[in-house]
Amino acid sequence: MKRLLWLGVGLAVGALVVRKMTQKANEFTPSGIATSLSRSAGGLVESMRSFVDDVRDGMTEREQQIQQAFAEGELYDDGQDGQEGNR
Repeated sequence: MKRLLWLGVGLAVGALVVRKMTQKANEFTPSGIATSLSRSAGGLVESMRSFVDDVRDGMTEREQQIQQAFAEGELYDDGQDGQEGNR
């Protein structure tokens, strides 16, 4: 009875190991590499979209500040006096 239990445990562990090794081997096939690159590219595209959205939000906020200062007849001070040469 004890041997049968250990045989079952060994078969289960062996099946899991074979399954994991097959999955890892598939990652190195041309289709697996293409899938991995596709996922990476999708993440990069999403990051770029997020960055562009953040920049647009910043531009809109800055434009509203400038327009508000203009409407009030004030000189808009962006706090960057004398820093144009450092760019």
